Amino acid sequence: MSRLRWLKLVLLRYYRDMGLRVLLYALLSLAATLISPFANALLDESLKAKIDFSAVMAVLTILASSMLAVSTFSLNIMVSAHRAAADAATPRVHRILLEDTTTQSVLAAFIGAFVYSLGSIVLYRLGFYPEDAAFVMMMITTLVVIWVVVSLLRWIQHLTTLGSVEASLDAARGRAREALLSLARHPRYGASPLTGETVLPQETTPLPAPQSGFLQLIDMAKLEDCLPQGAAIYLDMRPGSHVLERQVIAQVSGTVDAGTLERLGKTFTFGRIRTHEQDARFSLAVLSEIASRALSPGINDPGTAIEAVLALKSVLWDYTLQTPDPDAPAAPRVFAAFPDPADLLEAGFAAIARDGAGTVEVALALRQSLAALAAADAPDMARAARAFADVALDASAAAALPRRDMEQLEAVAMPGAD
Repeated sequence: MSRLRWLKLVLLRYYRDMGLRVLLYALLSLAATLISPFANALLDESLKAKIDFSAVMAVLTILASSMLAVSTFSLNIMVSAHRAAADAATPRVHRILLEDTTTQSVLAAFIGAFVYSLGSIVLYRLGFYPEDAAFVMMMITTLVVIWVVVSLLRWIQHLTTLGSVEASLDAARGRAREALLSLARHPRYGASPLTGETVLPQETTPLPAPQSGFLQLIDMAKLEDCLPQGAAIYLDMRPGSHVLERQVIAQVSGTVDAGTLERLGKTFTFGRIRTHEQDARFSLAVLSEIASRALSPGINDPGTAIEAVLALKSVLWDYTLQTPDPDAPAAPRVFAAFPDPADLLEAGFAAIARDGAGTVEVALALRQSLAALAAADAPDMARAARAFADVALDASAAAALPRRDMEQLEAVAMPGAD
């Protein structure tokens, strides 16, 4: 992974953080309260006397009281919608919904307007604003009101789908597509391939994990830079794996000291939960969980399961259409094994093949999706799809589907099958 791609990945993680967005909007609003005296000095004297500060204070007071109530109420709506989505889809989709930039921007706008209005009132009472700055304050306040109205309209539109299964499925689909496209365009994120045919040196030094948790990110370029001259590293773990402190996560060839091992360990990011940036299997598993939840006896919603299957087919098909980055590996001395098509199909379809085996509509949608993937112009994906189609068919047979339903499944031709 190049430095630029790593920086983009890290910045995206912060960009999707609600707390950061709210903080930035609040700081922007606070800055707006401080620029009025300086902007006032640039205005013509005839404009300064047109508005009295009492009119501005009335608007600011209304804005401050209303924005506090709206912000609190909107937060309650967001929490309730996310809980509903977690109950109807899967708890893992809650983390994706938290990254919804529309919800973040709207809530940040409300809180920012509250900070602006309250800060302006406090600064006026402290005598920070000259009396002739009322015109500038009214202009800025008018812009803030317009900003709030636009945010309210966006919020109303967004509430029509927030928390629904459809919105959750769309969010999970988008996150899975992003993770898969990144994996397809940058295989192993710049590392060299580690396969069963890769010959490891006879003498290597194990690299222990610096802490317990899920392996979330690996900075391949920095890992390469930390390696001594002539050394190489062979990763035993890949993003999404759960490791324990001091568990071996890689083997390092060459002569390395304790300081080098410590620096190498800092290139790995661990966390309490799995994340999507470099863990495409997790993104597919979230879609699979939505289908499994829909197929549970308490919900019994095959339609949603079929939509999840079609979403998986769509993102996996897009994955096969991508052309890998032609650039040389950013980390040629780092050897890593990342998911192949068989791993991806297992992550996305294994639970659905098991839970939907006794529902012919779901089993049929799954087999048709696998048939489409088997026709892809990607030999590895086509081979994996054909193999998994046999697994899914065996699961349906074990579920004792009626002969008529089994014939319907078997009638779906699998391209390339003998």
